[in-house]
Amino acid sequence: MKRVFLGDSGLMVSELAMGTQTFGWGVEQPDANALADHFMEQSGLLFDTSSTYNGGASELMLGCWMKSRRCRHSVVIASKVFFATGEGPNDAGLSRNHILRTAEESLRRLQTDYIDLYQAHCYDMSTPLEETLRAFDDLVRSGKVRYIGASNFTASQLVRALCLSRARGWSAPMSLQAEYSLLVRSTEWELLPVCEEEGLSLLAWSPLAGGWLSGKYQRGVAPDPESRVGRGDRWDDLPSQRESEPAWRVIDTLREIAARSGRTCSQVAINFLLCHSPRVIPIFGARTMDQLAENLGGAGWRLTEEEAGIIGEASTIPVPYPYRFIQRYTRRRDGSAPG
Repeated sequence: MKRVFLGDSGLMVSELAMGTQTFGWGVEQPDANALADHFMEQSGLLFDTSSTYNGGASELMLGCWMKSRRCRHSVVIASKVFFATGEGPNDAGLSRNHILRTAEESLRRLQTDYIDLYQAHCYDMSTPLEETLRAFDDLVRSGKVRYIGASNFTASQLVRALCLSRARGWSAPMSLQAEYSLLVRSTEWELLPVCEEEGLSLLAWSPLAGGWLSGKYQRGVAPDPESRVGRGDRWDDLPSQRESEPAWRVIDTLREIAARSGRTCSQVAINFLLCHSPRVIPIFGARTMDQLAENLGGAGWRLTEEEAGIIGEASTIPVPYPYRFIQRYTRRRDGSAPG
């Protein structure tokens, strides 16, 4: 696995990130240690967690692993703040109060004195963005946070955050964490272009659409009710990620390309994102060593231009206005006709 820079910063991370949402949810400490060890052995650097994953258990287990291995300065830890950490009126959101208090709690669970990348887990429509950004900047100035990032922002919200931070001399986001997969390609309309133009990394969460792109689901066969797909989770209101014809078309194409390239569906799905832009860093989770090894196999090689084209065409979704209008009428620098 190769190393890449986080945005335009000087911080190097691995081209794949290991998500630790499974830590404390189906993965206990001994297995978490083994998974993290193997990720590091394969040149993995970047671990992603959150203050609210499994009631803080994810951070606790990651912290215990780092302490037992004495590897804090050999890894890059990304955590997040926004969702509720308690039942009080100020136990959620991106207020200065919640950000500073939650950061201290995360530091204690992680058993460290700094977080490498601290991210706003979701845009907060109830808190002035200036308040949020100033709180993040104070954490950076105090040394408790090295870099900041955003997650689940619209393109306009991200650009506004960048403009405010830069204009006021505050620490500006170095990354955007956004859902991005072969079933969620709307990220390419504005979010990815903003990251490419403004020098941010795009940390792609759910690159396998919660397991839907793993290739283990079949038409007409009910998924395991205990799996993320079987439970539905947030996919109930997203038919394109469920048993729809467009989703099956993507899965069928994945199987075809996987067979042709000698890879698995998961590896092809992850590799497509790596091929699409050097700014993309897929975040994957794993419950078992086999899953970890398979997902790591998404890096270290590249789809051919033809294979990427076939998958891209199969997963293309209709482009709405104004993107469709601009694409149709814009002038082309390569000399080709608009349309």
